[in-house]
Amino acid sequence: MVIDGNMDRSELKEYLRADLYRYNGAKATCCFLKAISPQLPGFRYTYFLRHASVFPRHSVKGIFYRALLQHYSYKYGFQILPNTRIGKGLYIGHRGAVVINGQAELGDNCTLAHLVTIGQANRGKREGCPKIGNNVFIGTGAVVVGKIVIGDNVLIAPNAFVNFDVPGESIVIGNPAVIKKDAHATEGYVRFAVPVAEKNETFI
Repeated sequence: MVIDGNMDRSELKEYLRADLYRYNGAKATCCFLKAISPQLPGFRYTYFLRHASVFPRHSVKGIFYRALLQHYSYKYGFQILPNTRIGKGLYIGHRGAVVINGQAELGDNCTLAHLVTIGQANRGKREGCPKIGNNVFIGTGAVVVGKIVIGDNVLIAPNAFVNFDVPGESIVIGNPAVIKKDAHATEGYVRFAVPVAEKNETFI
């Protein structure tokens, strides 16, 4: 899927419906009405993030949606660039700082608590940004940094510091973090999951 104006509008609606589904499990009837509702700040921000990623930066709609995205970034504390590759079903649980480097990649059904940072390492063998798989929960205050791969069905516990690869079906705890294999790592934490894409190249 290509960013900056080359995505079909039907795909945009599909992603927004998947995002909204993550909040209550109900099929979306009108994403716009939910986006202007103050009850779901995470979805409101995601709504404008998705639109800002579709329209070219210097087009009228591109300028409009980026302006709204910046407004809600200041209001809620979320900092996610429109070019960030994010799969379907993004869920941001609470207001409060969530910072994601624009070069990071997030898979389908990613769940973010507040005070989460997904960032870049500027030197060393892990220089770069994380690639995060499907059905991943990242808890309050967690930091995920560097050119690492987080597998599918991973739970990163609150306040964990993760700068290493994590295999799928794992729980990551602590600082320094340790890995515990668990086939049910995200059970009860990644709720109302949507079907995942076959390949992560479908991110927007």
